Amino acid sequence: MKIIHVPCLEDNYSYLIIDETSREAAVVDPVEPEKVLGVAKENGVNLKLVLTTHHHWDHAGGNDKIKQLVPGLKVYGGLVDNVRGCTDKLENGDKLSLGTDVSILSLHTPCHTKGHISYYVTSKEDKDLAVFTGDTLVSRETVCCWLWEIFEGTAEQMYQSLCVTLASLPKPTQVYCGHEYTVKNLQFALTVEPDNGKIAQKLSWAQHQRQEGLPTVPSTIEEELETNPFMRVDLPELQERVGCKSPVEALGEIRQRKDKWRG
Repeated sequence: MKIIHVPCLEDNYSYLIIDETSREAAVVDPVEPEKVLGVAKENGVNLKLVLTTHHHWDHAGGNDKIKQLVPGLKVYGGLVDNVRGCTDKLENGDKLSLGTDVSILSLHTPCHTKGHISYYVTSKEDKDLAVFTGDTLVSRETVCCWLWEIFEGTAEQMYQSLCVTLASLPKPTQVYCGHEYTVKNLQFALTVEPDNGKIAQKLSWAQHQRQEGLPTVPSTIEEELETNPFMRVDLPELQERVGCKSPVEALGEIRQRKDKWRG
């Protein structure tokens, strides 16, 4: 399995997922279809599937156009998310195949939107593990590895999505989020846990990556559990630091702080 970043808009990422045996590909959130198809052509792959994480325009806005450009293309989205151009609706636990070696599991991860879907992708014999989290987990913040904003759900739903569903994936799983927000997210994370050396170390690395014009995505589930305050709310010391007595309460408190934080 091969995964290719396709930078879109100002800070979005689409991703090509390639089954290298069959040369078939899926694309996650192709908001700029022509750019995505150009990358697909460069890599000699046959695009078969669109995997839409949620209905917001900067993720689903290219679906109608890419369907016009690739007749017969299947467009997947959450059952209750009203995704533009959707041909096939997914529920939690639904499974898809790409080519001969790639399996895709639909994970319902609501809160940013009610029907938000994350896609857990594995290759044959589970050699490669990846999850495409859209705006539910926005690298080191919630939603985009914690880019998350609670647009259509509750703190309880976000806790379930982040700290139960996604946190239960194998720690080496690579996390591909929908935006390039890592530096800002880690800067905020240090305001919550100023003594967390792993956050400081990751921030230094991320700043260097961006200075070189390189992506900070993917992270891993293990890194998120070490540096993302929204995924660390089960820790009593973190709850105490933010003045809360439960994980959900702490998550809501941190989200409120993030909403007010201007960096």
